[in-house]
Amino acid sequence: MTTTTPADPSAPADPATPTGPGAPATADLAPGVGPHRLAVGPGVLERVPGGSTRTRVLLGGGLLAVGVVLALVTSVNPYLTLGVGLGVLVIGLTMREPLALPVLGMPLLLLVNRVGGALSLSDFVLFAGFWPALLFARRPMTPAMRNVLWASAFYQATVLFTVIANPYAANVVEWFHSWLLVGGALLVGWAIGAAGHARIALGLFVAGAVVVALFTLAQLAVNLSQGNTGPVYLNEPLLMHKNYIGCVLAFAAIIVYTRPRWLRWNDLVCLALFGLFLVGILAAQSRQALIGLAVAIAVVALRPDPHRHRSKVVLVAIAGAAVIVGSLVQDQLESGDQYNSAYQRLTWFAQSIQIWEQYPWFGAGLRWWYTDRFAESFQPPNAEFEMLSSGGIVGLVGFLVMFLAVLVVLWRVDARFGTLAFVMVLMRFVQGQFDLFWVAAQVSIPFVVAGICLGAQAHARRSGADEDGLPRAVAPAPVTRRDPGPADSPAGRRARRARHLLPERLRRRRAPLPIGHKEPA
Repeated sequence: MTTTTPADPSAPADPATPTGPGAPATADLAPGVGPHRLAVGPGVLERVPGGSTRTRVLLGGGLLAVGVVLALVTSVNPYLTLGVGLGVLVIGLTMREPLALPVLGMPLLLLVNRVGGALSLSDFVLFAGFWPALLFARRPMTPAMRNVLWASAFYQATVLFTVIANPYAANVVEWFHSWLLVGGALLVGWAIGAAGHARIALGLFVAGAVVVALFTLAQLAVNLSQGNTGPVYLNEPLLMHKNYIGCVLAFAAIIVYTRPRWLRWNDLVCLALFGLFLVGILAAQSRQALIGLAVAIAVVALRPDPHRHRSKVVLVAIAGAAVIVGSLVQDQLESGDQYNSAYQRLTWFAQSIQIWEQYPWFGAGLRWWYTDRFAESFQPPNAEFEMLSSGGIVGLVGFLVMFLAVLVVLWRVDARFGTLAFVMVLMRFVQGQFDLFWVAAQVSIPFVVAGICLGAQAHARRSGADEDGLPRAVAPAPVTRRDPGPADSPAGRRARRARHLLPERLRRRRAPLPIGHKEPA
């Protein structure tokens, strides 16, 4: 630490010592101590760029040229104006809060509208939020987070064989895409949770799901007014299939049903939102969403939680929903209609087996239905049949090992944080047994939420959370007597003044004399 040598009181004043209105008050300094010089040394000034007229002209001319180019380009393409504005906004927010983009992008993960005709908006937002998460995520990661990332890496290694055995563009692109949906989503969620933004991020996601539910109910009202009692499909601006509506609303429903204590959400508000999301799922008539939600609720209700009592009555409703769904599927199979959803799935399963038999070990390649090698062009509506036909036996083993490892790791995490993460991933696996699995947001959202839970656990552990998972108030540090600092520091000056005033402070005050008392002569 740099200190100032006490000045000799008898020495003449230093002409370099600043004087005037901006100079420091010498009365606050101890006797014999001179003030710090405020002047900048010549060595520092040599390193500062000169502010000459030529520099100012060049800088102003450059800014003017950039402004003219942007004005000309945006006049030709008005959409570029919005893009430039969003880019500047993102850069500004990232400079203010490095993880602002991943947090604010949580509700946008619900949107599956196409960007440029190929990439969904959900994937675009996830890709954009991945880079701040990669650069600014808090490290080191917890063992649980590292283990789920290793499980994702194991799956990527097993499906790499099918990428090598079937060289075509869609195969390579989907290999990177599947890693982004699992590993990238986990990293984004970890960065959000570890930074202490779990509550606001999940709140934004639930708010986006509320918008989807309201649009679904509005479309249901329109359909009923026209005598249409079929499932709900959303058109512009959301463009959502009935099964997608059901799945994303089921994700939001299990979040508000689980509502960990560290989220500090109101129970009545969460109960109302759960009812809203459940009505939206029923309006969409998504059976796989109902089955997945029922399994997740059963796990949450049966898992012991010392901090929250959950009624087991909900299990009766789950059993009733399972009976209804089973009866609907049985009616479709007994109807003899070869074109209903149940029979169509059986046909696709048989065709998937036929394709797998041609490529038993490494499969026909990821997204094989985008090629012209087969007469059939469909994505198998089942996770295992899709992996068997795409990645073969090796890919299917990697897929099952990844999910088994992730579920085991999340189950072993503290229930305050691990229960929500476990049921989100489990729900997606159950949904994938009855419909398409590798579908953009339906895969990324559960893993983002799982990463948020793991990051929130690390943040709570770092900040010292109590038994409810809430940050414990930090007690003020005990006040201890500190040794005096250097002679010219504020601590040193206060110590010297205390020594001068000590006799006066310790002098006992004389008690008031009684009336009539006379001092002795």
